[in-house]
Amino acid sequence: MQALSPATGTNLQVLMRRGKMNKVAPRQMIIRSASRFDSANAASPGSATGSRADWQASCAILASKVVSQQDTEKTDEITAVNGHRTLDLVPVDNLPKPLTITDLSPAPMHGSTLRVAYQGVPGAYSEAAAGKAYPKCEAIPCDQFEVAFQAVELWIADRAVLPVENSLGGSIHRNYDLLLRHRLHIVGEVQLAVHHCLLALPGARKEYLTRVISHPQALAQCEHTLTKLGLNVAREAVDDTAGAAEFVATNKLLDTGAIASARAAELYGLSILADGIQDDSSNVTRFVLLAREPIIPRTDRPFKTSIVFAHDKGTSVLFKVLSSFAFRNISLTKIESRPHRNRPIRLVNDKNVGTAKHFEYLFYVDFEASMAEPRAQNALAEVQEFTSFLRVLGSYPMDMTPWSPSRED
Repeated sequence: MQALSPATGTNLQVLMRRGKMNKVAPRQMIIRSASRFDSANAASPGSATGSRADWQASCAILASKVVSQQDTEKTDEITAVNGHRTLDLVPVDNLPKPLTITDLSPAPMHGSTLRVAYQGVPGAYSEAAAGKAYPKCEAIPCDQFEVAFQAVELWIADRAVLPVENSLGGSIHRNYDLLLRHRLHIVGEVQLAVHHCLLALPGARKEYLTRVISHPQALAQCEHTLTKLGLNVAREAVDDTAGAAEFVATNKLLDTGAIASARAAELYGLSILADGIQDDSSNVTRFVLLAREPIIPRTDRPFKTSIVFAHDKGTSVLFKVLSSFAFRNISLTKIESRPHRNRPIRLVNDKNVGTAKHFEYLFYVDFEASMAEPRAQNALAEVQEFTSFLRVLGSYPMDMTPWSPSRED
């Protein structure tokens, strides 16, 4: 750095007396700028007076800059690493806020903040089930049942709605397998009256349809009615009922009908060619509500508990397990067997017959009792003695809402 002139020293002393130059070293660039300005003017003949005046004005400007830069000293020190300037820091206001205990606490049973995942697109019966369970929830459509499970596991959703059985079509086996594969807990159930409609594009007529598409369960539930309507059409299965309606509307298929809800017709601009085409008016689908954490079982209202178990000796232990509930006057509402995926075949040696191969099964059981009741606890303690694997899928309130055949979803 060049030598300071007397005037420069005087100005620096003034600044220091004012408390504006506490740290001179980091501001050497400012001082050098003043010195270069002075030497440049001194090189011009006859400009001593003007140069000195300009130089003093420059010092005043530089002094004001020193004051303004004092306010940003801390930021400059942070952004300088080993003498090198780093990238600009993100403004503090834009930084993500840390999670609090409120963010991690379970969401309330009912409320507008709940996010509920379901399989299908808007207009699906699963969406209607989500709305019945949580009237003001935010319904999140998923293209597969597996995705609905993962949405809850990854905190994208608070709940998932899963159909497990229908009064006409029976159990939905795929979803029983998913209940075991994932670690979510059943926290409730919903029974929804299913009202099917035959939908088509506006202007389409039933006699001109060549195929009808819908979910396999919906096609099975309307098989006889479609025949009575004189529809000699091909039946094709798709992922969900509302998805069938969306497919017809999107592709403008005049020769294709869809079996779905009246709400799906409204959403996708389709006409209802036939209303209430399910073979039985008492068509009910049972849904279970899934969450990351179980709820605390109570005894102040009817509860239901779902379990799954297996045993190395196959089905011979089933009678003992069922007796554990019967002796305690616990009613079973559901029993479902599924092949054991990890060990599908069991070998049995017999000297007279040779080696026999049998399927290995998992058993899903629903019973009417709360895990808060001693009789339910004692029953499961006895069941555990007979089984090699036992898991409680959930203990949750039963759906006690009155039901009657309805023409509404």
